[in-house]
Amino acid sequence: MGLYDFTFYDLITRNAVAYADYPCWREIDDGRQVTFADYKKQVDLFADGLTGIGIKKGDRLGVVGKNSLEFFLVYGAAAALGAIVLPVNWRLSADEMIFNLNDCQAKIVFVDAEFQLQLATRRSGLPTVTTFYNLKADLGEAETFASLLNGAVQQARADVTSSDGFVIIHTAAVAGRPRGALLSHGNILLAGIHFNYYLGLSTSDVHLNLLPLFHVAGLFMATSCFHAGAVNLNISKFEAKSAAKLIVESGVSLLFDFPPILDSLLKAATEEHLVLRSLRAVVGLGTQATIEQYQETTGGSYHAMYGQTETSCLTSMGKYSDRPGSAGRVVMLSDVRLVDELDCPVAPGQVGEITVKGPMVFMGYWGLPEDNGHTFRHGWHHTGDLGLFDGQGFLFYAGRKAEKELIKPGGENVYPAEVEKVILQHPAVAKTVVIGVPDPKWKEGIKAVCQLHEGKDLTALELIRFVGERIASFKKPQYVEFVATLPQKADGSLDREAVKSRFGKV
Repeated sequence: MGLYDFTFYDLITRNAVAYADYPCWREIDDGRQVTFADYKKQVDLFADGLTGIGIKKGDRLGVVGKNSLEFFLVYGAAAALGAIVLPVNWRLSADEMIFNLNDCQAKIVFVDAEFQLQLATRRSGLPTVTTFYNLKADLGEAETFASLLNGAVQQARADVTSSDGFVIIHTAAVAGRPRGALLSHGNILLAGIHFNYYLGLSTSDVHLNLLPLFHVAGLFMATSCFHAGAVNLNISKFEAKSAAKLIVESGVSLLFDFPPILDSLLKAATEEHLVLRSLRAVVGLGTQATIEQYQETTGGSYHAMYGQTETSCLTSMGKYSDRPGSAGRVVMLSDVRLVDELDCPVAPGQVGEITVKGPMVFMGYWGLPEDNGHTFRHGWHHTGDLGLFDGQGFLFYAGRKAEKELIKPGGENVYPAEVEKVILQHPAVAKTVVIGVPDPKWKEGIKAVCQLHEGKDLTALELIRFVGERIASFKKPQYVEFVATLPQKADGSLDREAVKSRFGKV
């Protein structure tokens, strides 16, 4: 480690002194609470246990499980050793989980009991995994988590730098294949500084940690609050009424919102005659009606933003009330340029692809040098998103480029190409176009418009079940429409824009 390096483990060490007796993490499910000093002690024991089983700098540690103190300890111990955490979305199918673990060659995997069977039955398909460990309850055939907290004397550790990898988060499957985005210690710490600044975080804050730790927003909100000495109040499963009561009882002051989280909390609060007055700040991608209701009933502020995993969660941010409909202004340590198809800057007020440079940009896609070369061409990260700047420098999101079209139901990223690939496996389907449509609950829903082979029959429910059995349930279409003929361009390819125009409603 160099004189000028600072890692997430350095932050753990710093906080164990600066906020030693302050509460760091509270588990609502079982009532456990640890201080910042306690957390460092457990991280050090865990890191020594991992060293004892041969984990070295750069090794990937897979995690398949719900949010928990143990999950957060994996991040801490990996930071101490320079290992890289590979959190897997447990909502994926077993085949999809295995792809992600194999893609980055996980050495060991921590897994909740409820997901052990899915992976254990496919153990032969994970050639690089030496051992499974229980993440929480010591059940099933996996080794126990407690066996790694053996109280060994601290062993020598490798030097870890700010630019070393910290976490790999797989993005949605563009072109039918998810890509592992590698984020460094520097990425995560700079994101924490930005969240600290824009949200005004302090030791008096209570963060309701309800987004999964495999998601960039869930992880970075948790680490940002850790950075500020605030407490993370952890729940493994979100239920609106109990969460609303918890906000009131525990004085929760902030959370991250993906539709329909905030809307369901406000409805539950109304039904239970609660006022969520302690909730001073919410950050996210909510709808206008929900944001305005939240601000009116609580007096709190809503912070709109734009970002992606590849930009360490944040690229722009600002209070919704400063410029309703915008994603705020570009954050302090990022530079954004909007460009046309030739990578030339567009004029103010015109739509262009959002390109980003600066220390918030990720390290690249794991094992995909050609993709990295294309994404980072001309010295800028090309997001595939479209945006425009108004005359006051506020950024407005304007959709996705055609080749990177994306649907975001409830904050999850779903590429139409991945869903279309599965739908076309059904013997009755000749052609399909999958599009995003307005959805009253999820803000955006998935709709499949399908042309069947002549003489074939298929119902919407049958197709939805077919897709849900092959990929993650959140990727299956909520809406299906069968048509005699899908519109085509002059060259014979499907006309996606025409499909959106004709069938882009529920």
